[in-house]
Amino acid sequence: MGLLTTCIGAYPKPDYVPVTDWFQLEGGLTTGSVSVTREATRVLESADAETETLFVKATKAAVEDQIACGVDIPTDGEQRRENYIHYHCRNLEGFDFENLTKRTLRDGAYTTELPTISGKIKPRGNHFLDHDFKIAQGCSDRPVKLTVPGPTTIMDTTANEYYEDEKQLAIDLADALNFEIRALAEAGCTFIQIDEPLFARNVERALSYGVECLERCFHGVPDDVTRAMHMCCGYPEHLDDEVYHKADPQCYFQLADAIDQSSVNQISIEDAHRHNDLTLIEKFQNSTIILGAVAIAQSRIEPVDEIVERLKSILGHIDRDRLIAAPDCGLAMLGRDRAMQKLGNLCKAAKLV
Repeated sequence: MGLLTTCIGAYPKPDYVPVTDWFQLEGGLTTGSVSVTREATRVLESADAETETLFVKATKAAVEDQIACGVDIPTDGEQRRENYIHYHCRNLEGFDFENLTKRTLRDGAYTTELPTISGKIKPRGNHFLDHDFKIAQGCSDRPVKLTVPGPTTIMDTTANEYYEDEKQLAIDLADALNFEIRALAEAGCTFIQIDEPLFARNVERALSYGVECLERCFHGVPDDVTRAMHMCCGYPEHLDDEVYHKADPQCYFQLADAIDQSSVNQISIEDAHRHNDLTLIEKFQNSTIILGAVAIAQSRIEPVDEIVERLKSILGHIDRDRLIAAPDCGLAMLGRDRAMQKLGNLCKAAKLV
């Protein structure tokens, strides 16, 4: 039967989508993200029936593309999001998207202006991700996964001007996210993924209160829902950038035990853009590993046999029923044709293993 396959989140947007993806910016994040954030705010706050039709069309196309490539558990492709973090923040109390604040992010990788936390974080009272899920799930009889940004990653991609206690901010974010995650579960979503790339960049924060808040995000979620979390090591500003800053590869080793002992069922880690020391895999005794087997920021298309050999190597360190093949991270930077080529080869390799 081979290995199961999934995607991590973002999928390339068609030209007709009225929101630009951060990772499709010609000037990079530093020069282009502010205008995109403001434009996304305008579009999403004034969305009408025509706009909704375009989002539905794009979501359907993203799900169908993934399934055509052979993906077992597709995502909605995050077609409504300029980025996966701010889309969610825009639906919470406490965020100011008009008065942006300049910050330097990702260990100095880039500087930009970000939404400002100007009040207590809490849900607005109206769910929104369950709507996104129902649209996506209506396109397929395969289970569709929805993604949610984690508390520490939201903290690193916004500007806090309200909370004196960082842990309390993380707790309030986790509780607000839990409100949305429970609604997703009630709507029938059985694969819910929290993205926490900041775990890899700030291990101390992750171990101090990040894992605790991860648990709070999933509090009260039924046992039939698969709880997934994703940790990536860094995105470049453009395709085939070979010198962009990545998190220390040892971070996965430092985090493995704590996350493996949590209630999370599946842990997504990158392996394609930089192979891991495979003794890492053995540290996960309880969790299923979603392994990044194709790179998302390199134009080279990995051959099927190359992917097969890497997956076989991984299976020397983990039971096959606890391994799922996936891309390293979201596919938005690749463009549709290249994304489908990579996904097609990934799925062929997974079925051959």
